[in-house]
Amino acid sequence: LEVWPGEIVGLIGESGSGKTMTALSVLGLLPRTATITTGDIRLSGTSLLGLSRAQLRAIRGQHIAMIPQNPMSALNPVLRVGVQVGEPYVLHRQATWRAALQQAIRRLADVHLPFPDERAREYPHQFSGGMQQRSMTAMAIALEPPLLVADEPTTALDVTIQAQILRLLREIRDEHHTSILFITHDLAVVAEMCDWVYVMYAGRILEQGSVERIFARPGHPYTQALLRATPTTETAQAELLSIPGSIPSPVDLPRGCRFVDRCQYRFDHCNEEPPLLAVETDHTARCWLLETVHG
Repeated sequence: LEVWPGEIVGLIGESGSGKTMTALSVLGLLPRTATITTGDIRLSGTSLLGLSRAQLRAIRGQHIAMIPQNPMSALNPVLRVGVQVGEPYVLHRQATWRAALQQAIRRLADVHLPFPDERAREYPHQFSGGMQQRSMTAMAIALEPPLLVADEPTTALDVTIQAQILRLLREIRDEHHTSILFITHDLAVVAEMCDWVYVMYAGRILEQGSVERIFARPGHPYTQALLRATPTTETAQAELLSIPGSIPSPVDLPRGCRFVDRCQYRFDHCNEEPPLLAVETDHTARCWLLETVHG
């Protein structure tokens, strides 16, 4: 995956595809039972693999920050919100707590939290879900890191609050030229938010391209199935199509194409793993059907 400065890149796929594990890999927060066996993770040309815990802690917050899927479980229930938002200034900028709390109030105002000076003195349980998500966003942008990883930031929020959070993320990108890796399973949100899209399934990127090309001409059967299963104003009266079967276990992956057991177009060649093949300019998919189409 590549995320360029000022770009919002979507990483989509159903639950269990490996999206969150990818995000945790970028931040060096994989569980102890997980290891990275191949590939590299580079930030501004510098490899993050092999760094010590202390070096990774110095990078997190300053250079990469994450907006987690569930803010209530991420926020410390016994610390005031202002303390949590202000902590990066103490850890990374050696600010006094008084100065850090003033910066926290400013950041809470930046994310449009009403009465930020009062809210900074409150605890997470006193916040609504949307306010908790704004607080996590304020914490993530505290030191203006060049890369934000937003992991399902609108999950469990109502439509109005979801729109506010998405608008806030766009403001952050526009004002600070921040790069955002936006992880979601909501294709409508991807269409609204993202410049470039990666489609992930069972830990493998099956398709990549600009959001316009992916939605106009999906090249992989999995992407096509995801779009058919997504309600739109045009399909409101039609029956939505589901994808038969379930995503494979990471310890029992199929040979060849990861999607082979659920694909209606599978043929013998699918038992070999396909490379990323061109659908059109700047748009590729990992499917042998493209080889037959393009000769």
